[in-house]
Amino acid sequence: MFWDSAWKVFRALRIWFFVISLIILLWWDSCSWTYLGGITSERRQNRQRLRAKFLKAELLLLGPAFIKLGQLLSARPDVLPANWVIELADLQDNVPPFSFDKVKVILAKELGSRCTEIVDIKQAPLGAASLAQVHCAILRNGRKVVLKIQRPGLAPLFRLDLEVMTKVAGLLQRHPRWGLGRDWIAIAIECKRVLLRELDFNLEAQYAARFRQQFLNESTVRVPSVIWELTTSQVLCMDYLPGIKINDLDGLLAAGVDPGKVAEIGATSYLQQLVRFGFFHADPHPGNLAVSEDGALIYYDFGMMGIVSDALRSRLGSMIRAAAMRDASGLVKELQVVGLVASDVDVGPVRRLVRLMLKEALTPPFSANFIDKFSGDLYELVYGEPFRLPAELIFVLRALSTFEGVGRTLDPSFNLMAIAQPYLLPLMTSDSSSPNDFINEIGRQVGFLGSRAAALPRRLDENLERLEQGDLQLQIRMGESDRQFRRIVTAQQLLSQSVLLGFLSLAAALLGASERPRWVVFPLVISLPVLLGWLKLQFKIAREARLDNIKVSSK
Repeated sequence: MFWDSAWKVFRALRIWFFVISLIILLWWDSCSWTYLGGITSERRQNRQRLRAKFLKAELLLLGPAFIKLGQLLSARPDVLPANWVIELADLQDNVPPFSFDKVKVILAKELGSRCTEIVDIKQAPLGAASLAQVHCAILRNGRKVVLKIQRPGLAPLFRLDLEVMTKVAGLLQRHPRWGLGRDWIAIAIECKRVLLRELDFNLEAQYAARFRQQFLNESTVRVPSVIWELTTSQVLCMDYLPGIKINDLDGLLAAGVDPGKVAEIGATSYLQQLVRFGFFHADPHPGNLAVSEDGALIYYDFGMMGIVSDALRSRLGSMIRAAAMRDASGLVKELQVVGLVASDVDVGPVRRLVRLMLKEALTPPFSANFIDKFSGDLYELVYGEPFRLPAELIFVLRALSTFEGVGRTLDPSFNLMAIAQPYLLPLMTSDSSSPNDFINEIGRQVGFLGSRAAALPRRLDENLERLEQGDLQLQIRMGESDRQFRRIVTAQQLLSQSVLLGFLSLAAALLGASERPRWVVFPLVISLPVLLGWLKLQFKIAREARLDNIKVSSK
């Protein structure tokens, strides 16, 4: 009991040491005087990359829960800088396997008498990760299977780490700058829910069965079936489907498989998951994809799956139509309807960002890495803005970007946009509605305009009456002019404080050279709060300049 309590205290201290170290490094990066030769956008970006690598390395050292946390945070470009998101997206654990003796103990505990169904199991695992490791086995009936076995003692470690994470989230939420516009506590609660669910292999088995059902009639896509009688919360048994890694170009060519066809199958299958089924594989890195000898695509590992919400699917056609017409206002309204943009914010900045993204995304010719470039621009634009990007959307972009990269490796002429066109065009013309809906929509719009026109004289009369009584107030949104005015005010404040600091420095120099040098302490003490205010204004100007550079570079 003592050692257990001591271990928990040590573990919590280790996590808090990491958090405090990261906070100190971020504070150091925010100080302009720490940049030799002056602060520039390039130097700030280099610091960001170093911090992202530090974060990734620390998460790997802290173990399974933090590795999964990093993977989840990589789907939140609205709360993390783009460099951090890109670095965490590659967070893949590579840990040594646990002993085969522990494997036998876990199987005996979880399966009991059903262990007799396993007549042969390979001691060397096929692969090992932070959550589990996989062993090949043969059942009594000759069926070849794989057993995914959870690491021992993982649940208590997860719960302890998640409890500390929740406290860290509370600390971040109370920070006046980091907590602004972000709900860290809600993010921590969501991460806790997702991570604890991933420890239940029964749930992963249900995901795998549902995913397999989607492609039963597709000969080019294969998903291993679940052996339910040998599956528990800590053991998952599935058919063994061997294959060539999807990024093994030489292996595919040696097997006589057309790499270009494989790339097309992968992209097509993912578009089907997204558009047709709304249930998709959220972690399709090359380690989870293989190709059979006859050229079929094989999916592995169903611990991370995504679901496109009914609200998003129902509005997908309207969103695509608005995007195709470059209707930024219409698209912003659709984004608000499905909850991707907060409804209580000024949509002016959001509309400008959407307009920039549409201009970049829909201006041909499309580059070979269109999705990768588009998602990178999106990460840069949404950070610090009132977007609320769901993790599913980021996982979709990441998966499509993965297939895009693999497709270019397998076939230089691969074009994801050409493959996606047959799936997107029907959505632009129909939302699974009847042919009369278009005519009905026109009728509704005409009726709406007619009612507004009929009410126009009455509204004019009311407004004229309010104007005569002096009750009419006029509100003007200045937009860009208002922002420029705030910058002028900030510059004036900075100038006045610079002048004051100059006078105080001169006074200190004169008093220091006088007959009473001890009086120099007075101007120095007075200059401290002025210096702090001057530094804050410098940070404010630098932050606004960084955002302007991002928006200008996206034009």
